[in-house]
Amino acid sequence: MPTPHPRDPAQTPRPNHERLLPTLLIPAFVSLLAVSSVNVILPALSHSLSAGTAGLQLVVSGYALVFGVALVPAGRAGDVMGRGRIFVIGMILFGAGSLASGLAPDVVTLNLARAVMGIGSGLLNPQVAGMIQQYYTGEARGRAFGAFGAVIGVSVAVGPVLSGGLIGWLGGDWGWRASFLINVPFTLLGVWAARRYLPASAWLGQSPRDYTRRADHDAKNGATHRSKVDLDPVGMGLLAAGTLLIMIPFMEASAGTWIWGLEVAGIGVIGAWVAWEKRYRAKGGAPMVDLSLLAIPSFAYGSLAIAVYFLGYTSVWIIVAQYVQAGLGSTALASGLIGVPAALAGSIAAAVAGRRVIRVGRVMVLGGMVLGMAGLLGSIGIMHMHARAGWSPWWLTLTLLVLGVGQGLVVSPNQTLSLADVPLEYAGAAGGILQTGERIGASIGIAVITGLTFRVSHSSGWEAAAQVGLLAVVAAIAVSAAVAAHDLRLAARRRR
Repeated sequence: MPTPHPRDPAQTPRPNHERLLPTLLIPAFVSLLAVSSVNVILPALSHSLSAGTAGLQLVVSGYALVFGVALVPAGRAGDVMGRGRIFVIGMILFGAGSLASGLAPDVVTLNLARAVMGIGSGLLNPQVAGMIQQYYTGEARGRAFGAFGAVIGVSVAVGPVLSGGLIGWLGGDWGWRASFLINVPFTLLGVWAARRYLPASAWLGQSPRDYTRRADHDAKNGATHRSKVDLDPVGMGLLAAGTLLIMIPFMEASAGTWIWGLEVAGIGVIGAWVAWEKRYRAKGGAPMVDLSLLAIPSFAYGSLAIAVYFLGYTSVWIIVAQYVQAGLGSTALASGLIGVPAALAGSIAAAVAGRRVIRVGRVMVLGGMVLGMAGLLGSIGIMHMHARAGWSPWWLTLTLLVLGVGQGLVVSPNQTLSLADVPLEYAGAAGGILQTGERIGASIGIAVITGLTFRVSHSSGWEAAAQVGLLAVVAAIAVSAAVAAHDLRLAARRRR
C-alpha cells in the first residue's frame, strides 16, 4: 500500500476554513448545474438552432462523456502539479465553454463548447475532493464532505427550475442561452476567490512523495532545482481512452449494434492500462493510479458500492419526469418541481450526516441505501394507487423525499469513508476514481434501466413502465447495499 509522506510544515500554513470551503464549493455547484439543467432547455434549444435528434443527444451526452473521461487524469494532475492550479484552469475552461455555449450560432458550435465545459468541470471537481482531503481532518473532513454533498443535492434541485424559469422569463431563445451565460460571472468570482483564499500549499507543483524525493536528491547532490514532474502521460492516455470507449456504447446505444464493439475495445484498453501502471511502478516511476490503492478495503468496496448505486439512482429522475410528462400529461416545470423536496431533503441530510459519519461509519451508508429502497417502493405504491384509486400523484413528493434523505446519507458519507485511508499524495486521483465510477455507473444505468422503461412503455403504457423502471433501480441499490454490508462485515472482523 502507498505510504504517505509528511508534508513540510512550512509549506502548509493553516488555511482559513471559513473561506476555503465556499471557495471550493461555489464553482463545484455551478459546474454541477450544467448536468441537471440541460434536459429542461432541449425543446427551446431545438427550436432556436433547428437541431436534430443526434445533435441534441450530443448536447447531453457529450458533456457527460468528456467530464467522466477527465476525472482521474485531472485528479492525478492536481496531486502532482498543485490542486489550486488545476482547479483554476478548470474554472477558466468551464467559464469559457459556458460563454461560447450561450453565444453559439449553431448546434455544432454548441456541442464543441459543451465539450470544453465538460473538460473544465472534469478538471475542477477532483480538486475539491482532493483539497478537502488535504486541509480537513476527522469530523471536520466529514462536515466538509457533507457540505459538498449538500451542494450536489441543491444543484440537482435548482438546475431544472432555474433553466425553466429563465425560459419562462426571457423566452425560448434567450432563456436557454442565459442558462449558460449565468455561469460566467460565477466563474470569474470563483477564480478571484481561489487566487485570494486558497492556501499557498495548494499551488505547489509537487506531491508529498515528490517533496521527499526532491529533498533527498538535494541533500545528496546539493542541487536547488525542482525535480521533474511525473504525470505518467501514457497511463493518462490509456485510462482516458478506455473510459471513453466503455461509456460511449451506453450513451449512444441508438447508433446500432456495431457500437458495442467499442465496449470490448474499452475493456482491452483498460487491461493494457493496468499492465502499464504495474510496469511503470516497477521501473521506479510514479503511476497515475497506484493500483495498490485497491488493496485498501474501504476504498475498494466504497468505489464499487457507489458505482453500482449510481447505476440505479441516476435513472430515477428520468423515469419520474417521463411518468409525469408523458404518462400524466403535466408540464416540464411540474416534473422538475416534484423532485425539489427530495433534493432539498437530501442536501440537509448530507450536511447532518457529514457531522456524524466518522462516529457512525459505514452503517450510515447502508441505512441510506435501505431508506432509498423504501422511498422507491413507496413511489411504486403511489403510482399504483393513482391508477387504481385516483390518488394524487403529488404524494410522490413524500416518497421521493424519503429517497432524497437516503441519498444524503449515501454519497458524501461514502466519499468520506472511502478516502479516509488513502494517502494524501493520491487524494485527487482516488477522488477521481470514485467520481469516474459514479459517471460510468450512471451512463450504464441510464442506458439499461431507462431503455427497459421505454420498451415497457411502448407495450404497456407509462404507468407500468415507470413501476418496472423503479423496481430495476431498487434491484441495483440492493446490490450496492450488499457490497456495503460485506465491507461492514470485513471491517468488524478487522477490529476483532
